[in-house]
Amino acid sequence: MKKLIFVLLAAVIVFAFAGCGSKADAAYEPGKYQGAAPGVQKQDVVVEVTVDSKKIKKIVILEHHESPGISDAAFKRIPKAIIETQSLAVDTVSGATFTSRAIIDAVSEALGKAGGDLEALFEKQAVLKDKNKKTTEYDVDVVIVGAGGAGLAAAVSAHQNGAKVMVVEKMPSVGGNTIMSGSAFNCVDPSRQEPLGIEDSIEKHYQQTYDGGDQLGKPEMIRTFVENAYPTLQWLESLGMEFKDKIFTVLGGLWPRAHKPVMPLGTGYIKTYMDYVESHDGIDVILDTKVSEIIMKDGRVCGAVAEGPDGKVILNAAKGVIIAAGGFGANIELREKYNKIWPSLIEIKTTNHPGATGDGLSLSENVGANLIGLEHIQLLPMGDPETGSLLGNIEQGVENRIFVNLDGKRFVDEGARRDVMTSALFAQENAFMYIVLDRHSYPTGDTRNNFNETIDGLVESGKAVKADSLKELAEKIGVNADNMISGIDEFNKAVGTGGPDVFGRTLFDQKIDTPPFYAGARKPTVHHTMGGIEINTKGEVLDVDGKIIPGFFAAGEATGGIHGANRLGGNALPDIAVFGKIAGESAANAK
Repeated sequence: MKKLIFVLLAAVIVFAFAGCGSKADAAYEPGKYQGAAPGVQKQDVVVEVTVDSKKIKKIVILEHHESPGISDAAFKRIPKAIIETQSLAVDTVSGATFTSRAIIDAVSEALGKAGGDLEALFEKQAVLKDKNKKTTEYDVDVVIVGAGGAGLAAAVSAHQNGAKVMVVEKMPSVGGNTIMSGSAFNCVDPSRQEPLGIEDSIEKHYQQTYDGGDQLGKPEMIRTFVENAYPTLQWLESLGMEFKDKIFTVLGGLWPRAHKPVMPLGTGYIKTYMDYVESHDGIDVILDTKVSEIIMKDGRVCGAVAEGPDGKVILNAAKGVIIAAGGFGANIELREKYNKIWPSLIEIKTTNHPGATGDGLSLSENVGANLIGLEHIQLLPMGDPETGSLLGNIEQGVENRIFVNLDGKRFVDEGARRDVMTSALFAQENAFMYIVLDRHSYPTGDTRNNFNETIDGLVESGKAVKADSLKELAEKIGVNADNMISGIDEFNKAVGTGGPDVFGRTLFDQKIDTPPFYAGARKPTVHHTMGGIEINTKGEVLDVDGKIIPGFFAAGEATGGIHGANRLGGNALPDIAVFGKIAGESAANAK
C-alpha cells in the first residue's frame, strides 16, 4: 500500500452531512468485511468496513495504488462522509473523482457482504447541513493564489525572505499539475552530465529554448530561466529534495539535461515544499477556497477576496499578491477561444488536473494585467487513448524507442519538438500510434516508468503489450509486421552510425533488438498553455502599457513570454521553480 504523503492542513474544512430519505436504516450482520474496486490505474482499492447491527462504524483503506498526493483528499473525505451520513450517495472529491468512485464502490461491496440494503444506501441522500456563513479576515505580507509547484515555491521563497505568507488554493489538495507530472527538470549540470560524457552549456540551453519556441519567447526571460535553473535545483536540494544522478532526454527536450527526482511523479517537489510549510510558523495554506477578486487600492494590489466552505475570506497583503494559479489546459471553452494552430480541441482530452482552468487570467486582467501568447497551446503525442492522461506511458527516454502508426510504419523523428511530433501524429489514421521499445528500457518486470507504474502492471492492465519477438508484438497490436520490423532495422542501423536516420533523427542510445519487446498505445492530448500573464525578470506583472503593477506578481504556467510557440520538454518544472522563487523574493522585498 502506498502511504499518503501529506497530512492535509488543519485548515481544511471537513464534511458535515445529514442524511435524509424515506427508507428505513440499513441492517447489517455485525463484523468486519472487505471490499475492492478498481481505481485510476485499474488496480484495486481495498477497504475494510466495520459494522454493527445498524450502523457503519469504521472504514479502513487496506491497499491502494493511486497516485500519492493526488488521491489524499479522497481517502480522507469519502470514508468520513459515508460514516457521518450512513449513506453511499456522497459527493466525489474534485480532482480525485476516479479514486472517490473506487472507494465508494469498494465500501459498497463490503456492505453488500454484510447484508446491507445497497439500494437504500444509494438512495439515502447525503445533504450538507446548513452552515452559518461568516467572513474571515487574514493580515499577511504576501498572498499567493494557487498551491501547485509555482505557488509553493513562491511561498517558501517569500517566507525565507522574511514575509508572513498565506497560500490560497481552490482545490481540496495541494499539488496542481506539478504533483502529477513526469517530474523532469532541465538544467545544465556539469557535475552529473560530464561523468556521462554529455556536453552542455547555458548558451546551448538558451538557444534551444529560444529556437524551440520559434524565437517568440522574450530573450531576457529565457536568459533568466536558463541561468537560474541549476541554482534553483540546488535550492531544492537544500530544502531536502533528492534527485537521481542519471541524466536523460525527456520527450521534446532536444538534449540530455533532464533530472529525475528520487520520489515518483512530481510528489518530491510538493512534499519538499509542504515539509517546509508544516515545519515553519508564518506560512500557511488554505484549501477549498477560490479567489474571486484581486483587491487594488490607490493603484496598488493589496489583497484578495475568496470564498471558502464557511463563507467569505478576505486576505490583506501588506507586500503583494502572487498569481500562481496555473494554465487553462482543462478549460475547453478557453482552449477553443484562443486556439489558432490546432484542429478543434473540443474532443481532445488533457493531461491536466481539473483545476487547470485559467482562473488567474481573468483575475489579473481585471486589474489591468497584460496577457500574451494565449494562442500557443501545447499538445503531446503521449496521451492515454481513453483518458488523455500521461499514465500508462511506457516511454523511459527519447533515445531508446520509436513510434509506429496503425500500418506499423514510423512517421516522424521521435526526438523532435513536441509540436512537430503531435502534428505528424494528427496526420496518421485515427491520430493513433504505438510506442515500441525493448528490454533495454525495462530490464525486469518490476522496472517502473516515469509515472511509478511497473511494466508488468501495465501489461496486466492492458496499457502495454508484451511479446518475445517483434513479429509476435506486431500481431498482438494488429499492425503490419514487415513494416514495423523494417522501421526498427533502419533505426538500429542509425544507432550503429549515430545517425541521422531517414527522418533526420540524431538522438540514439541502444538498438531495439533484445526481447521482451513492448508496445503502448498513445494519442494527442492537451498538455501545456504557454501564454498568460506578462511578467518581467523579477516576476512583476506588467500592464497593457508595459508598466509594472505595484504589489502584483506572477509565476508558473499562469504566465507567458518564456516558451514562445513551443515549450521544450523538461523546461516546465524548472520554469515554475525558478520564477516561483524569484516572485516570492520580489514580493517579500516589495516596498
